[in-house]
Amino acid sequence: MNLRPLLHPRFQGLAEGISEFTFANIHLFREAHRYKISQLDSELFVITGEDAGEAFFMLPFGLPDDDVLKELFDKYSIMKAVPEPQAEKLAQSGHQVWEDRDNFDYLYSREDLVNLTGRKFHKKKNLLNMFIRSNECQARPLLEEYRDDALQVLDAWNERHGGGGDYDAAKEALEKMWPLQLCGGIFYIEGEPVAYCLGEEAALGKSFVIHFEKAVLKDEFKGIFQYINQAFASILPQKYETINREQDLGNEGLRQAKESYNPVGFVKKNKVRFQEYIVK
Repeated sequence: MNLRPLLHPRFQGLAEGISEFTFANIHLFREAHRYKISQLDSELFVITGEDAGEAFFMLPFGLPDDDVLKELFDKYSIMKAVPEPQAEKLAQSGHQVWEDRDNFDYLYSREDLVNLTGRKFHKKKNLLNMFIRSNECQARPLLEEYRDDALQVLDAWNERHGGGGDYDAAKEALEKMWPLQLCGGIFYIEGEPVAYCLGEEAALGKSFVIHFEKAVLKDEFKGIFQYINQAFASILPQKYETINREQDLGNEGLRQAKESYNPVGFVKKNKVRFQEYIVK
């Protein structure tokens, strides 16, 4: 957390809106990905980590000199979360670059999620209306006074899913939502907390990233995720043109669910391997 005053403004100045590139995300998933942050010079930082035994690095704030970049590739097998502008430069330098489709962030029009108009949202609107008819749900901003209620939802979600997943990161996010400047909404039925979402702005304030969305799953709550989606989008300020609901991680069921909400685009990310540039 001591690096936040230095890094948070830099992350907020990134135009692409990659969901990994926020201080909160790096901090909360530091154990899951074994993140380490090192300073290359006065402006550039490198984030290193490991996934499934594969060492990687990320350069959120720009590319260093070729010599430094080669040292990073020599030490780490792959460069991840590479935004399009960096990918183009690296491809021009002869490096092996490919799209990391499993980690594309899904972007949705905030207005679309509020209104759910047209045939493409017909099923979503039906589920939303069914939930509203069956439940009297109250939405509140997720302030610190409601933290314990949100933790109750998280624990119920965790029990239903048999533990694991992003539980630890989600719990810490609730515990530190004020110092991390995360915000969201919490939802009640008959006074009982049933769902919450938590995130932050990105892409120079044009997009809002949903980092966590949890709900108590019961048969009578069918349509609750459609309700959360619509209700939270409706209270977001209009300055947010899009809502970033992060990646599907290659999970086919999650991909179908995210695609069913008709994304208006993606925040594309690439992977890069080192390759010597040969002049022909």
